[in-house]
Amino acid sequence: MKGFVSILIPCHNSERWVAQTVESALAQTWAEKEVIVVDDGSTDGSLEVIRSFGDRIRCETGPNRGGNAARNRLLGLARGEWLQYLDADDYLLPDKVARQMEFLALHPSTDVVFGPVILEHWTESGVHLEELPIPEPHDPWVLLARWYLPQTGACLWRRQAILDAGGWKVDQPSCQEHELYLRLLMAEKHFAYCEYAGAIYRQWGEHTVCKRDVPEVHRRRLEIEQKIEEFLRGNDELTRARLHAINLARFEIARSEWQFGEAFARQIADRVYRTEPGFVPDDTPAAPRRYRLALRLLGFHWTERLARWLRGSAPAWGPGAEESGKSPSFH
Repeated sequence: MKGFVSILIPCHNSERWVAQTVESALAQTWAEKEVIVVDDGSTDGSLEVIRSFGDRIRCETGPNRGGNAARNRLLGLARGEWLQYLDADDYLLPDKVARQMEFLALHPSTDVVFGPVILEHWTESGVHLEELPIPEPHDPWVLLARWYLPQTGACLWRRQAILDAGGWKVDQPSCQEHELYLRLLMAEKHFAYCEYAGAIYRQWGEHTVCKRDVPEVHRRRLEIEQKIEEFLRGNDELTRARLHAINLARFEIARSEWQFGEAFARQIADRVYRTEPGFVPDDTPAAPRRYRLALRLLGFHWTERLARWLRGSAPAWGPGAEESGKSPSFH
């Protein structure tokens, strides 16, 4: 159905949030839409909340099979040419779909329209909003390598494009949208950037896979980075900028991985310098100026050992900061 949008909500144990999520979907100013919710075996009161919306939505429930299985079921239920995925603890601004559909009218060859996401970060001190920008250049290969392509809800997806790519990978435990982004790009689907930010991504706990098992996320991301490199190299499309983006991502992962295993971190760094012998990290939080100076003099291994020594037992320095790659001792 041309111009028709299916807003697709997978839900598992989101009783606290799912009402706001569904309400934000129903409140979209784009008239040609449907809202479908698949409850993925919730054991809290989520299903009761979902059913309270009556015939304003379509809903289905079944055993817990995981987020990507629920997304695939929603894909099968959807009638729209365009899909708006929306996790059950996130929500949309009222004109999100309309603004991106208006953009698509001007860019009809697009398969995935993406834009910035707004992070709603919950802490003990309160809630604050932060727009996460998507830096130029808007080469989707560079953006994927740098992990700048946004969270699922920030996009509108052409239904047929996802079908052509084989749907969501059911056994992908983390980096799920990034793995799908990769297959869409490999299938030559067209990505286009729209500057409007209308999706709210709520971070409210430590329950996500990326927080529970950081080394596993590192390994999954490295698999994606490797596939990007191999595909682009095999198609003679591995530009200098794309290779540098891949290696900058690897370098950041190596810095974060150091706290979990020095040997694996060194392997990652070695690959960076094998594929890009003159590699110098950009000025990012993972490589402040003093760190880069030490890196040139000492190399990765000894710079990381020096960083650990400088940090000492400072209580402010913990796994969360290490994961971001920030090293205050070098600022």
